Amino acid sequence: MPQLPAMSRSFDPCQPEEGLTPFRIFVEPQQGAHYDDLLAVAQRAETLGFGAFFRSDHFLKMGSVSGLPGPSDAWITLAGLARDTSTIRLGTLVTAATFRHPGPLAISVANVDDMSGGRVELGIGAGWFEAEHSAYGIPFPPLGERFDRLSEQLDVITGLWGTPGGFTFEYSGEHYRLTDSPALPKPTQPGGPPILIGGRGARRTPALTAAHATEFNMPFCDVETFTAQVANVRRSCEVIGRDPATLRISAALVVCVGADEADFARRAAAIGREPSELRVNGVAGTPTEAAEVIARWRGAGADRIYLQVLDLSDLDHLDLVAAEVLAG
Repeated sequence: MPQLPAMSRSFDPCQPEEGLTPFRIFVEPQQGAHYDDLLAVAQRAETLGFGAFFRSDHFLKMGSVSGLPGPSDAWITLAGLARDTSTIRLGTLVTAATFRHPGPLAISVANVDDMSGGRVELGIGAGWFEAEHSAYGIPFPPLGERFDRLSEQLDVITGLWGTPGGFTFEYSGEHYRLTDSPALPKPTQPGGPPILIGGRGARRTPALTAAHATEFNMPFCDVETFTAQVANVRRSCEVIGRDPATLRISAALVVCVGADEADFARRAAAIGREPSELRVNGVAGTPTEAAEVIARWRGAGADRIYLQVLDLSDLDHLDLVAAEVLAG
């Protein structure tokens, strides 16, 4: 199978993922997936040389699909993948701050980082899908409080990871309080796994990104919206004295590519999407068309692109994308 070319830009040299391809696979298992489905995609992506395998963190399906066999816990499945893969990086796009307390989340992520040999990244956000909270008894506070909780969670998680061995961690916030914490376990990656924050929030999202994130992600938008929000985030970096060049920038886009028009139409039908809509909103069409989309987003400043794969049974799709779109 063909492998993707390694590509890199000048970022903080302490980050261990330098030199990997900027193309990453992103899946939505709440739409219906067994662990073995995720494993097959992750292992094929690893073989092909994709830089990372990320999964959503949701507890309820979206749209008309059945959702069977049902949702899976993101960090449990990533723990399995940590042992069943060897080189590909792993992460969430994104874990909701409403789902877990920050102390246990910091422990879980550190555990999976250890299990993977230091290949984990934490994408985290405020949470938005109210129906999944209602379905599984998870409190869903108003938006302002969700961002308050996200801010405190970032303080706690980074504080726990950054506390030197032999010292304890204390934190007193409005929503979370930690007393005499041993701040264990420590992640394998020095300083802790990279943190990814994303979204369209005009004020708090850029501020939290500038303060805490290694990477900023804009999912499922047009290039103009992407560039405007990236500029906003970079201004927030400058406000706190951070060099904006130390922040990686990424986009997430659905991928649907066919060897020819008929093959593209077949794959679009398999995921319940119209070819014309996919051409507007995704990395889609023939390999030549898809490569042009990739080039446009890279030219707009996307250091990385997360390719949302919706048909987990179609591993040949990954082969085609690697061979004809990204390595061409």
